[in-house]
Amino acid sequence: QVQLVDSGGGLVQTGGSLRLSCAASGSILSINVMGWYRQAPGKQRELVANINRLGSINYADSAKGRFTISRDNAKNTVYLQMSSLKPEDTAVYYCNADGVRTLNFVRTGPHWGQGTQVTVSS
Repeated sequence: QVQLVDSGGGLVQTGGSLRLSCAASGSILSINVMGWYRQAPGKQRELVANINRLGSINYADSAKGRFTISRDNAKNTVYLQMSSLKPEDTAVYYCNADGVRTLNFVRTGPHWGQGTQVTVSS
């Protein structure tokens, strides 16, 4: 019923930039928190950044100063602007949405996107 489609990954050289996008669809009235997680080979999935409906943001230490998360509530879309990319940023990045209120006025989640691959070459 609620679907997230994330996109924008690709191959980039060290120091380059990418912008990830994720759009939520369905009978959505509002979304409390949207964010990005990543999972590198052999590693646990970890939070990169999230942002709530009022604009409060959390960043992983590794993302601070390099990544910027933003959202458009009217479009139910979240973005992750990544710059100064490093090989250690290589991972599958997953969009996340939680506290999703639909037409029945009940909040649901978490919901996940399908993942988009980010590869940073040295």
